[in-house]
Amino acid sequence: MKYLPDLGNGQYQNPVLLCDYSDPDVIRVGDTYYLTASTFNYVPGLPILTSKDMVNWTLVNYALTNIPEERYQTPRHAQGVWAPSIRYNDGWFYICYGMPDEGIFMIRTQDPLGEWEKPVCLLEAKGLIDPCPLWDDDGNAYVIHGYARSRSGIKSIIGMFPMSWDGLRATGEDHFIYNGLITQPTIEGPKMYKHDGWYYIFAPAGGVEQGWQTILRSRSIWGPYEEKNVLSQQDTVVNGPHQGGWVTDPDGKDWFMHFQSRGLYGRIVHLQPMYWADGWPVMGDNGKPVMVHEKPNQLVTEPTGEFTSDDFMGPLGLQWQFMGTWRKDFYDVGDGVFTLHACKIPEPDGTLWRCPQVISQKVAALSFSAQTTLDVQNLHAGDRAGMALVGGQYGGIAVVRDEAGAKLCSILSAGDGKGEDCVEVARLTGTKAELRMVLTNTAYAEAEAQFYYRDGGEWIAVGEPFAPARHTWVGARIALFSMPGGDADGGSAAFGAFVVD
Repeated sequence: MKYLPDLGNGQYQNPVLLCDYSDPDVIRVGDTYYLTASTFNYVPGLPILTSKDMVNWTLVNYALTNIPEERYQTPRHAQGVWAPSIRYNDGWFYICYGMPDEGIFMIRTQDPLGEWEKPVCLLEAKGLIDPCPLWDDDGNAYVIHGYARSRSGIKSIIGMFPMSWDGLRATGEDHFIYNGLITQPTIEGPKMYKHDGWYYIFAPAGGVEQGWQTILRSRSIWGPYEEKNVLSQQDTVVNGPHQGGWVTDPDGKDWFMHFQSRGLYGRIVHLQPMYWADGWPVMGDNGKPVMVHEKPNQLVTEPTGEFTSDDFMGPLGLQWQFMGTWRKDFYDVGDGVFTLHACKIPEPDGTLWRCPQVISQKVAALSFSAQTTLDVQNLHAGDRAGMALVGGQYGGIAVVRDEAGAKLCSILSAGDGKGEDCVEVARLTGTKAELRMVLTNTAYAEAEAQFYYRDGGEWIAVGEPFAPARHTWVGARIALFSMPGGDADGGSAAFGAFVVD
């Protein structure tokens, strides 16, 4: 059954996005809410989701077509686009994001559903992450951010630098404005707001798995800051709760959206009611996450949920992302066929992990099946194509072309470039097969995956069931692939309609 956060009775259930939208941030412009999230090495990046009620969300665009830096032509897992913030100022939509190995970037547009400008680097440095801009009412503008210890040697500190009003350049040096090493360890992901003459920083601390939500406030943007913990797991299943953003609805009610890390399902998104008391936000049920609550605005909107099937009749569905910098010659789509070319791999090591033209989508349900047909008649000898579930480790099913036709193989890898086992399990009668994957939820954040094939008869299991897991900060992802057998371009694989049930 498709997961729907809208209960249809004026209430919603958490999560409102049972899908891996890591480090979400949200704003409202007019009667529309806009949400973006981290995309790391996956492109297109910086998704744009819209909603009229913060419960039913639709993926409508991406702000970042590709990661411009050349080295991302090879997938750089756990690198790339981290923890963005989205803001609206003077008719412009802005997304500010960090790349931990490159610096802090800004991208903008006047039409969030259209084309975004090319990103500009505000500040080049290693280890600057989780940026958030603030346009102050005194005519000044700033960017606050965190630090990644893996690159900078610093953590649990929030920094800030001034920027130009158009948001396109830094105008001063970076300064520390808060040190949480003692009372707020691992504070990160800061979002800055101004409210009733106070500067507020909403920031998670304590770590992704077992942390809490902290509020800092000061009369001066430079500090010093008071602190208060306002949301924690307590006796709920919502571990974290982690990074997110504050938004006010048209009725003047306040809300907080944040993520929860849920194993292979990635960083799913929750919506908490919020109100103010004595100059501090109160989130959830007096600091405890809610699982069911009255909807914002009580707007009548059609329940959406994530879409995952693709009939391949027209443009490639927005749910698909490539694992590395993509090119137009990677694929063709139309008339019910998705043709994925086995293009030369920039840094081949024989695994899916380093293949940029692996195309994938998020897991969007606790249990489901995914099915497609695969024709490899146009692959070259040695090329392979198939379906996989890619995460902290990956498993899948591959059809390998050879001089005698095609063989079917089970693939399994520990991930992280640690090699891959590809074991022949059958020969096909021709060059076409039906492929299927079934994911079965076994516990709150655990599941088991099994792959199958059909060659004109019954479904046959391939390999043993395996337990998928997240990889660093990314949940497991359903993937289709086509890879060359050598160090040059190969042929192409043709996939039929992709059906998720």
